[in-house]
Parts: sequence; C-alpha cells; structure tokens
Amino acid sequence: MNASTNNLPLTPRTTNSGFTLIELMVTIAVLAIIVGIAAPSISNQLANQRVKSTTATLVNALKEAKVESILRRQNVTVIYTNTTTPKTIRLQAGGNDISSYSISDKSVVTQTITPSTVSNIVFQPNKKMANNATVVYTICDSGSNSETPKQVSLTNIANVNTLNAGSC
Repeated sequence: MNASTNNLPLTPRTTNSGFTLIELMVTIAVLAIIVGIAAPSISNQLANQRVKSTTATLVNALKEAKVESILRRQNVTVIYTNTTTPKTIRLQAGGNDISSYSISDKSVVTQTITPSTVSNIVFQPNKKMANNATVVYTICDSGSNSETPKQVSLTNIANVNTLNAGSC
C-alpha cells in the first residue's frame, strides 16, 4: 500500500477567530441605542445632584453662622455673592471672614429676604435674626429644566428648614 498525500481528506479550518464586519456593526448599533436612551436620564441625575449639593452647602453655611454667632457672642453676617466665579457664601464676624463656601456655577440661588430693606442676613448671639428678618432661598440648576427645585427657609428665630418646593 502506497499512501499518497492526495487521498487524505481536507481538514476544515477549526481556528476561526475574530468577528465579522456585520457582527461589529450590529453591536455598535445596539450600544448607540442604549446610550441614546440613557443620556437624558444621566443629565437629569447630574442636575438633581447639583441642586442637592448646593442645598446642603447653603444649609451648612447657615447652621455654621448660627453656631458661630453664639460661640463668639457677636453678630455673624452671611454674604451670598453670585457675581464672582465660583459663586460664594462668606461668613463674617466683626468685618473678618470666618469661612467661605463655593457653589457650582450651574446652580441658581434666588434669595428673598423679608423685610425687603434688609440686604444681608445677620445672626445674633441671642439665637435670632437681626431686623426680625426671614429668608427663603430657592435653588435650581441652569443646566436642566426638569430637576426638582429646593427651598431653604430661615425663620426669624434662625431655624433652617429644607423643602422640595419652588419654581425655577
């Protein structure tokens, strides 16, 4: 028996590696659809997170001002500046800065003080606001219109309350 190499069966290619162009195009199309659906939701979540962060910063600044006025036994003034970058909340006692807080540039904080003749919030050591003032801050985000606005209210006895209310 003379074996020749011409009579051997052909072996099929068993090492097929890689993807076809069609498979790659279908995968990319599915990923594009998923990203297109998820992108608006992610931007809304980021806007809501900015509103929550700004609200927490504002509440912390107001509570610190109240405590500092009691501890220092002098008036502490809260100054909100929205004309600088970044926007800041400064606490001052006796004309000197105690602390400063930065707020995101995309956050919009609207301050309403009653009576309207009062321009800055002043915490007194007797745990009250100067001029019997009350304040309402409304916090929104300029990057999105679908976020839930928050309000921080400050009573004349210096109690700080947070609400999911207001309009942007």
